[in-house]
Amino acid sequence: MRLLVVEDDSRLLMQLDTLLRNHGYSVDLADDGKKALFQLSEHPYDLAIIDIGLPVVDGFDVIRRARKNSVECPILILTARERWQEKVEGLDAGADDYLTKPFHNEELLARIKALIRRASGQANPVIELGPIALDTRSEELSVHGKALDLTAYEYKVMEYLMLNPDKVVSKTELTEHIYDQDFDLDSNVIEVFVGRLRKKIDPENTLKPIETLRGRGYRLNKNLKGD
Repeated sequence: MRLLVVEDDSRLLMQLDTLLRNHGYSVDLADDGKKALFQLSEHPYDLAIIDIGLPVVDGFDVIRRARKNSVECPILILTARERWQEKVEGLDAGADDYLTKPFHNEELLARIKALIRRASGQANPVIELGPIALDTRSEELSVHGKALDLTAYEYKVMEYLMLNPDKVVSKTELTEHIYDQDFDLDSNVIEVFVGRLRKKIDPENTLKPIETLRGRGYRLNKNLKGD
């Protein structure tokens, strides 16, 4: 999943960058509101974390302008402000949730996962498709109740597909959401990951969990049965 973090405190910005990367997220950074608006206009994000007290353009205005420009990703506000009126203003501007500084890292990570799930129409932390279950809390994929041994990027690919079950997802889109922006978009590494996932999920080739739509991308097979 690809996140944008907007924070003018350079120390906290670097701490968040390290925390999120260590938990498997691809992260872009901005330290003022103008840079944030540019990033939001140029790249597709799964979630944005935005501080309210930003230089150049404040966080409230960043959120309003982003929503006006049809940015639909979930937005989590970070604020050091305790007044409830300012939290309400942030939510009214278009944010989805807020977290008051200082915060526990575990709470931030839990809120990120919950917001991304809800944006995909998934309230339950365990996403199921036939015999396949993806637990977003433990980051574990299982088939018929048996956990699979996946690499970090194999999990990221399957997580993105399961959070977008009705969508044909191109290789470019997958690459943008699981890698940092300087990754080679022409690489065939996504094909390799999908091939490995098919073998691990469906070694007997009976489920056919991931469909390939030639020239378009990949889509989950929604006709999987639980038996």
